[in-house]
Amino acid sequence: MQFNEKKSDFPTKILTWHAESNSRVLPWKLINDPYKIWLSEIMLQQTKANQVIPYYNKFIKRFPAILLLA
Repeated sequence: MQFNEKKSDFPTKILTWHAESNSRVLPWKLINDPYKIWLSEIMLQQTKANQVIPYYNKFIKRFPAILLLA
């Protein structure tokens, strides 16, 4: 961000960057379930996104809700 740019431009710029440069289709990107998003964040700390997908899908199939995990 340039010094003369407004801070209010940042959200637009970051969303544009994401849409143009990081628009991969991932199972956790189009959901609103905090549990599944949380699981993806934990799994993504360990490895690359393309390697996480099969493990994530298998885990979600076995434990589709946090109460079933508990």
